[in-house]
Amino acid sequence: MAETISQAVSRRRTFAIIAHPDAGKTTLTEKLLLFGGAIQLAGEVKAKKDRIQTRSDWMKIERERGISVVTSVMTFEYGDNVFNLLDTPGHEDFADDTYRTLSAVDSAVMVIDAAKGIEPRTLKLFEVCRLRDIPIVTFVNKMDREARNTFEILDEIEQKLALDTAPITWPIGQGKTFSGTYHLADNAVRRSDTETGRTPVNGPDSNRVAGLLPDNERPTFIEELELAREACRPFDLDAFREGHLTPVYFGSALRNFGVRDLIEGLGAFAPPPRDQEADTRTVHATEPGMSAFVFKIQANMDPNHRDRIAFVRVCSGTLERGMKAKLVRTGKPMSLSAPQFFFARSRVTADEAYAGDVVGIPNHGTLRIGDTLTEGEEILFRGVPNFAPEILRRVRLGDAMKAKKLKEALQQMAEEGVVQLFQPEDGSPAIVGVVGALQLDVLKERLSVEYGLPVDFEMSRFSVCRWISADERAELTRFVEGHRGDIARDLDGDPVFLAQHEFSLNYEAERWKAIRFAAIKDYQVREAA
Repeated sequence: MAETISQAVSRRRTFAIIAHPDAGKTTLTEKLLLFGGAIQLAGEVKAKKDRIQTRSDWMKIERERGISVVTSVMTFEYGDNVFNLLDTPGHEDFADDTYRTLSAVDSAVMVIDAAKGIEPRTLKLFEVCRLRDIPIVTFVNKMDREARNTFEILDEIEQKLALDTAPITWPIGQGKTFSGTYHLADNAVRRSDTETGRTPVNGPDSNRVAGLLPDNERPTFIEELELAREACRPFDLDAFREGHLTPVYFGSALRNFGVRDLIEGLGAFAPPPRDQEADTRTVHATEPGMSAFVFKIQANMDPNHRDRIAFVRVCSGTLERGMKAKLVRTGKPMSLSAPQFFFARSRVTADEAYAGDVVGIPNHGTLRIGDTLTEGEEILFRGVPNFAPEILRRVRLGDAMKAKKLKEALQQMAEEGVVQLFQPEDGSPAIVGVVGALQLDVLKERLSVEYGLPVDFEMSRFSVCRWISADERAELTRFVEGHRGDIARDLDGDPVFLAQHEFSLNYEAERWKAIRFAAIKDYQVREAA
């Protein structure tokens, strides 16, 4: 018997992994994929590419530096659930990509280094999740190394994040003696993730637990576990889904400890696909009509085919291969002839996708970040933002004969969200904007590798960029005409004001009270306006 939409939606779990760089996020991702059957062999972040079949870091710069710089999308099954995992960049220079990705998930796994605790980037990503009311599951990683006291880690989470903690598992030892996890509610032990099930025990002082620890560490473990039962909060599903409490798991992704506990917890606790707010109404996940929005564009994932993939989050109904969908921005229909599920670089055709699923739609520039797809209804999903860049540069091309090719390449990079592209009104060369300097390195490499365009960057006289608008169109026109040398148009043709520094921006804002200077532009607010 075929699944109903309600049954299919209830099995979905769509989540992101967020962490400070080097917390072990990519290694955790690979182990989750391993248990989900998406890969045959999990390897270290810098493993040789022939040692694994699928990985989340697929760009050369990611493999060389051991960091994630783009969001990777992976779909897999474990138990009775279908998981859509989005591995976000940990580096702050890619905050815009991470923020857009978090608009497409229902929960998040926060990875914390057991020795370092809450790091600055972790804190910033958590605040983004809090703004979106995204429930957080915490995974304390690297327990096989010298780590901080377990209670100290829990206390730091509560103090720095103002988030209640409820440990679900407890580490059996730490550092060299770390040998498994103890499930508090079930009184069961799992020595390694190679064990599919847990072994029931009579308590922390049972012989089975005692055999996992050196004699001198057993009393401390028993004391800590009993204290955890008494002092720590019990898990509360409602408090978790409301964003007030985080279940905490301990482990080592590299050494196969605790990851299976985590994925089972996600299946049990993480919320199914949520309802989505649109401009005119709330769209319910179990509605029969298909709706979806684009939160990411990625080109040239397969260099042999120069493909261009729009990643969409299905919000309701069933997205079927071959169906016709309406692109609300243009009002035109488009055929979804080859939607795809991804396992990082590997992909399979998606015959059907339901609310919560993330699928790739091959296209040739038709779709943009923030676009809404429906079966005909005129609705627009909100909340896929564009941030004002913090660095503005001009691109210097050595071969002037390739200027047209560079223009096309920058247009495509801008449509992907790799950079923002601004065309000055006075006809001077285009300016690219990025949130962080590492984005310039990515742009430079991709232009060279994918387009054969070696480039350099030169300083622009501008350092600040703001979108401008006004209630009265005539007032906006007057401002633009009076500042022609400081006005540019973004990819969508919307006007931006370019300032040499913050003082200039504040000066103009004081003089022109009717003009709004915005550091964030919501894609769909613009379209709906």
